Amino acid sequence: MDWIPVFLVTFKGLVLATGMFFAIKWHYDQGKKGKQQADERRTVLRASGKVAAVFMLSLLGLGLFTVALIRMLNLDMG
Repeated sequence: MDWIPVFLVTFKGLVLATGMFFAIKWHYDQGKKGKQQADERRTVLRASGKVAAVFMLSLLGLGLFTVALIRMLNLDMG
C-alpha cells in the first residue's frame, strides 16, 4: 500500500479542521466584539444625551433669568 495518499489526505483533513476551528473562533470573537461595541455605543449615546439635556436646561434657565431681569429693570422687550 502506498502511504503518500494516506499521509496527504490526513494532512489535508488536519489543515481543514484547523482552518474551520479558527474561522468559527474568529466569527465568535467578532460577535462578542460587536456586542461590546454596541454596549460602548449605548454608553456614549446615554452620556451625550445627558450633556444635551443639561445644556438645554441651562439654556432655558438663562432665558428665564434674562426675562426676569428685563422685567425687574422695566426694560422694553419689544
